[in-house]
Amino acid sequence: MAKGYWVSVYPAISDPERLTAYEKLAGPAVRAGGGRLLSRGGRVVAHEAGITQRVVLIEFDGFEQAVAAYESEAYQKALVALPDGVERDFRIIEGID
Repeated sequence: MAKGYWVSVYPAISDPERLTAYEKLAGPAVRAGGGRLLSRGGRVVAHEAGITQRVVLIEFDGFEQAVAAYESEAYQKALVALPDGVERDFRIIEGID
């Protein structure tokens, strides 16, 4: 079964402190859904039209599991805490294997 991934890119974060409230709820929700944090922030080398701002990568054992974790009640509560001042490009993608 192909793995599933959450990929989030944050082009703009105007209030990093409010983002922390989201993270406190999102972390447990992701783990409860079977997600494993592979990368959050850290060093980035951007090429072409790349973005050097925060990038988050989370792995799940399957694509359906990744979708279900996003749709879970716990994660939906976390989304409510995501501040308006955060611009995020979020995708759920299927791995090759």
